[in-house]
Amino acid sequence: MLDVNLKAPEHYINRELSFLDFNRRVLAQAHDTSLPLLERIRFLGISCSNLDEFFEIRVAGLKQRLELGTSAGGPDGMTVPEQLSAIHTLAAALVKDQYELLNQLVFPALAEQGSRFVNARTMSAEQRAWLSEYFAKEVEPVLTPLGLDPARPFPRIQNKSLNFIVRLSGKDAFGRDAELAVVQVPRSLPRIIRLPASQQFPGVTYFVFLSAVISTFVAQLFSGMAVEGAWQFRVTRNSDLFVDDEEVDNLLRAIEGELAERRYGAAVRLETSLECPEDITTFLLRHFALTRDDLYQVNGPVNLNRLTAIYDLVDRPDLKYPAFTPSIPKRLIAREEVFAALREGDLLVHHPFESFAPVIDFLRQAASDPQVLAIKQTLYRAGPQSPVVDALVSAAREGKEVTVIIELMARFDEAANIQLATRLQEAGAHVMYGVVGYKTHAKLIMVVRREQGRLRRYCHLGTGNYHPNTARIYTDYGLFTCDEAIGEDLHELFLQLTSPTRVATMHKVLQSPFTLHEALLDKTKREIAHARAGKPARIIAKMNALIEPQIVQALYQAAMAGVKVDLIVRGICALRPGVRGISENIRVRSIVGRFLEHSRVYYFHNDGAHDMYCASADWMERNFFRRIEVCFPIENPVHRDRILEDLEVYLADNTQAWELGADGTYTRLTPNETPPVNAQSVLLKRHAENPNA
Repeated sequence: MLDVNLKAPEHYINRELSFLDFNRRVLAQAHDTSLPLLERIRFLGISCSNLDEFFEIRVAGLKQRLELGTSAGGPDGMTVPEQLSAIHTLAAALVKDQYELLNQLVFPALAEQGSRFVNARTMSAEQRAWLSEYFAKEVEPVLTPLGLDPARPFPRIQNKSLNFIVRLSGKDAFGRDAELAVVQVPRSLPRIIRLPASQQFPGVTYFVFLSAVISTFVAQLFSGMAVEGAWQFRVTRNSDLFVDDEEVDNLLRAIEGELAERRYGAAVRLETSLECPEDITTFLLRHFALTRDDLYQVNGPVNLNRLTAIYDLVDRPDLKYPAFTPSIPKRLIAREEVFAALREGDLLVHHPFESFAPVIDFLRQAASDPQVLAIKQTLYRAGPQSPVVDALVSAAREGKEVTVIIELMARFDEAANIQLATRLQEAGAHVMYGVVGYKTHAKLIMVVRREQGRLRRYCHLGTGNYHPNTARIYTDYGLFTCDEAIGEDLHELFLQLTSPTRVATMHKVLQSPFTLHEALLDKTKREIAHARAGKPARIIAKMNALIEPQIVQALYQAAMAGVKVDLIVRGICALRPGVRGISENIRVRSIVGRFLEHSRVYYFHNDGAHDMYCASADWMERNFFRRIEVCFPIENPVHRDRILEDLEVYLADNTQAWELGADGTYTRLTPNETPPVNAQSVLLKRHAENPNA
């Protein structure tokens, strides 16, 4: 084996730049004319919301480090200033692409399909008259123009809110010269407005952005003054919550306090309309303490996320993906009681190809079954009006012992989770918030049932959240089991989450922050030993992100020893495949398609013994060392073969797959002379035609 320094920076890809590359792959879906039009618009919106969160969390974190005097980088060696400079270059190009796509492709394509957007220049006299009345009745009453002068300082601007800065001339009612004013737009107003049907063009549906309406009629807010111009702007702020673990005595109250301040965190990005004058942008940058590298000027509405509303406003199923009905495992169809079905053996489900309904039925039956004594569950994201929470509330009211571990620090779902916690507590459930300093990211349900004089534990372990809506658009695996060893492991794990206790010795489950990282390194070393002994050796891993340095180095060592390594990494990947003498045996691909690839699967050939796990954890430092994660074995040979077959389909995809090169760039694969393979379509068809037992 070559004597190389596997810690050398050139062997790592910067995580921030890797994320921006992932977001470009998302935006490529919006460019893909083979996709239905409204789905392309949805991908455009996703790329914008992804970028928002990137600035709110990642860029904000880099700026904080710079303010604290820390400029050192990570394994890739890029300093913080170098990262911020590179981020601006790539993000500016991405934003430019987003708006070119909007103006040159999306708007014309929508118009061809009978849906047109108008603005001040293109609206008809009839439309202008209707919008003038709409502005007077629906918009103006909730707007509060704020003049800027020594007695009226610049108002506080909420994170990602729509605002206008207006240049004025003339004197106001008190004889004062007025030059600038700010108009803040409440979030309660719809950002896209459908216009009445036009008699002149009866087959066309017209829409207008709220920003265009305000721009057109803003002068009505400043009676007696001349409006020289009005330009929209939006500020993105640091939205990461900080709770000092050592100072907190009430986690819920601490987070509630942080949430109130999140809207007004430090500014990290300024977006303005493209035509905003230089002196106005300079004024705004100075006010928000930002530099030119923090400025993004856009040719359209400053928040393209709002465009996704058109998906529901346009009633055109032909412009969307064909509807599908997730299948139900045959064994659950044959038996009304889920517990009886599970006593026949483990049950594996693959969302969204298979329905999330069995999970809800599992909880509902547990809630109403007089033999069920207790239900314990973790909740990271559950969504509003959650049937999962409904079932837990029902169980608590039925007198079951219900314990729910709710992660209050689930990013951007903190407020929703606080409401869920309150509702569950009011129903009589025991609500805990896990372990301070460690996010509870594991996806677990344990039902304790009395059967024939003894207690039996029925469990569900998953790779994704207990969220019925995302279960239709995220790919995830879930395992139902009444295996005694796994039941004992979950019992110990819930004890860790609810009470002071020792680190448990698990029988089958691997857990962060205690055993998962070390176990993966050991299993990789075992593959290396097999390869050196001349035996077949292979690793296949599917996840959302791969950046943890020790894991990356272990994979390099495996590749150098002759282990074949296939990685399916949807988003961030710090590893460089295909580097001569180091990672020539590693392939990395990213699948970006109709569904968000969210499942985590780890497979080790193990000299033909086929060691396979599903998990809630990506291969990141936070997942290994700062979160409570669970990795569970797939022991049923039928289930193991089925997942392995799924992985091989993903590795054969040549229509939605992107391959990572040694230079850090991704190339979209095309069928060329081979038959086209779309992994998600293959799995949809397979489950529709042959539901699993």
